[in-house]
Amino acid sequence: MATRTPATTRTPAGADAAALPAVHDSSSWEQVATREVSKALLYFPPWLIGVLLFGLGAGFHFTLRSDDPQTVAWTTALIITCVLALTALTWRQSHARSLSGRAHTTLTTLAGGLWVCAATINGPATTVTGRLILIGGVSFALSFNIRTVIRAKQIDVAGAAADPLGFLFNRGAEKAGMARVQARTITATPYKVTGQVQLHEGKQIADDLQKRVPYVESGIGLPPGSITTTVDPDDASKATITISDPRVMKHPIPWNGPSRVGASIAEPLRPGLWQDQDEIAYVIVGHHVQIMGKTGAGKSIGGAWNLLAEIVTRRDAAVFAIDITKGEQTLGPLKAALHRLETTPEGARALLRDVQTQVKPRTDLLASKNLQKWAPGCGLTYWVLWLEEFPDIYDALPDKEQEQFLSLIKAIRSAGGTVVLSLQRSDWTQMPTIARGQLAKMCFGVDSAADATFGLSEAQQDAGCRPELWSNKQPGMAYLDAPSIGEDRITMPMRTYAWGIDAAGDFDDESANAQMRAHAAAFPAVHKQVDPITASLSRLDVTALAAPASLPTGHPPAALDEHADDDQADVGDVAAEYLGSDDPDPSVQAGIDDEIPELEEGEPPLRFAQPERKMTAEERGAALIAHVQDMWDDGARDFSSGDLKPLWESTDMSRAWVQKQLKRLLAAGILTGYDDEAQRYLMANRPQV
Repeated sequence: MATRTPATTRTPAGADAAALPAVHDSSSWEQVATREVSKALLYFPPWLIGVLLFGLGAGFHFTLRSDDPQTVAWTTALIITCVLALTALTWRQSHARSLSGRAHTTLTTLAGGLWVCAATINGPATTVTGRLILIGGVSFALSFNIRTVIRAKQIDVAGAAADPLGFLFNRGAEKAGMARVQARTITATPYKVTGQVQLHEGKQIADDLQKRVPYVESGIGLPPGSITTTVDPDDASKATITISDPRVMKHPIPWNGPSRVGASIAEPLRPGLWQDQDEIAYVIVGHHVQIMGKTGAGKSIGGAWNLLAEIVTRRDAAVFAIDITKGEQTLGPLKAALHRLETTPEGARALLRDVQTQVKPRTDLLASKNLQKWAPGCGLTYWVLWLEEFPDIYDALPDKEQEQFLSLIKAIRSAGGTVVLSLQRSDWTQMPTIARGQLAKMCFGVDSAADATFGLSEAQQDAGCRPELWSNKQPGMAYLDAPSIGEDRITMPMRTYAWGIDAAGDFDDESANAQMRAHAAAFPAVHKQVDPITASLSRLDVTALAAPASLPTGHPPAALDEHADDDQADVGDVAAEYLGSDDPDPSVQAGIDDEIPELEEGEPPLRFAQPERKMTAEERGAALIAHVQDMWDDGARDFSSGDLKPLWESTDMSRAWVQKQLKRLLAAGILTGYDDEAQRYLMANRPQV
């Protein structure tokens, strides 16, 4: 199987300039000489005028030398009249200039005309006229040269003020050997500037500019990676550039909660920020994804956690996950929100077989509704099949099941499913070629340029994307090329959100796991309505119902499901009925310390902890106010929702019900405010109803 070497697919920023495509018209010695001569000619006209004046004075003198005095007199008078007329015309025509510039030009015209008149009478090379043309002429010529230099600088400054991007980029492009390139600003924000570049028609294309971007950055003095370029789809002689600061991505970006709780999976996910500080909007529906990066580069905690944290909050999506390499280390904190997690080779094979057998029933159902692909509201839950450390999973499959898996990759998309394959290096020994060709690319830091070719798309490689520069020193940095990502974004670095980051910006592994577990517990799979086919494949982790459901960091109150308390009420009713019913088989007895055997088939029975205290709505409200008042009496002047945890642990209150009541207390003015940044409720006075 032929594979391309890195040398044929990309050119490192540090490569020799000779390896880049030559641009003959702007880098040849002839063009350089022409450009320098053009600059020199700007200073030549004053000296040429001095020579012409000397010649004019000499011509008049030698022509009139043989004439009688009367002829010389009226000729001289005519010359003076012309000089005065030219002086007046110069003053009038230079009205747009500054007063000093206007006076300088006018006096120069008058002085030159009077010298011609004097040279006509006395000769151009006499003691007086000769020294006047030598000293005065040189002085006037130099004064005009000085004005030319100052005016050129003023034009540059004005150009920089009017269009900083155009001014800087044009200078940088000229130093990089692309003098004909001209840029202009389209939009500007505090974090980025976007512009359009006009290339030299017939001589340059966007690919030339992409390969010379590192040299343009050097010419401007920007950090490496500041400029990204994209091809203009309507004009091959144009390109679009975006300049942003890559240094803002050097520090972790704390996760700030899910973006669209309760929305459809067909709406964009937000796993992080682009380098220009815009939020990523990635629609994962309709294609498969490869996530690649070396150990420690963030493909699991950055890629998997952020994408899955968004997916599990969507009303019409279910996640089936496999990780037989790390077990529950990566995906375990998400287990409560997953519809199935397999960590053994046998479980992985069983899940893949189950999914394979249900593809055709799903496509048949979609066909009955005249749908060629999954769509929101079609009645089917969208499947995300997440395969962590994919090579180990694939190797655990027998040859026949490997062929079936490749068939699944091709068929599940139209049945309403996305397969995500995460691995460290996607070469032919780790990833089947037929699968890699159908995958979108999300590439985190890698070890070398050779590894990068397996994680980047063709367009990203051609644009000179270099994830090997990050390695695993900047976890979470990545490139993303997928159908829902614009052409102007696929070459721009992104950084996924970091979990477990405290106020000081430090990372804590235990805090990250606790934060993810709390997030998963807030969106348990057992509470999600799914279609019967999805339900038949699900193996739910019901321990989520017994887990503390405190809000994960970053959840604003508005992100809560206002109907969550209704679900809690339903669960409570089922629990009461289950615990109050007769024992179906009194002969079956078990001790409290007896081991509970695993069930081979079907779903385990749901078990619920009975609330310690059942309350009416009025009692719940009184208990809430009393608890808040107690905190005030103890000296607290603000509190978080987590401070009310004893209420829903010891009574039949639900967390969602408490959150709703707190919003009502805010609206009524009983609580005086909410600090969005600190996520705490404020109490200026003792709360009174």
